[in-house]
Amino acid sequence: MTPLDTVLAYYKAWTSHDFDLAMTYIADDITCHAPAGPIVGAEAFRAFMEPFSQILRTSELHAAFGDDKTALLMYGTSTHPVPDAPGAELHTVHDGKITTLRIIFDRLPFEQARAAQAASQQS
Repeated sequence: MTPLDTVLAYYKAWTSHDFDLAMTYIADDITCHAPAGPIVGAEAFRAFMEPFSQILRTSELHAAFGDDKTALLMYGTSTHPVPDAPGAELHTVHDGKITTLRIIFDRLPFEQARAAQAASQQS
């Protein structure tokens, strides 16, 4: 499998709500660079990413590119709290496992949705 094949299989798994399968493409010592800061190790990565996969309604892949070490995806998602949440991911792959992942997405709509939910629960 090429790095792009690996990353597309990972993307298909988590967007299909099969996070156990998605984790088979993740290296034990993954480093994920997320907007909130670095996440190190497969267990920490799962704790970060799996909840997002659970609120996912749909995802549409806009672009996918790769070479012999990396793959880049750009996609749009619709989640329960945020109807339009685009994202991009740059992956480094070694021996069929994602070793480094840089995720880019806008945190503000999610923070606004959490604040609105908290305000409605206080009312």
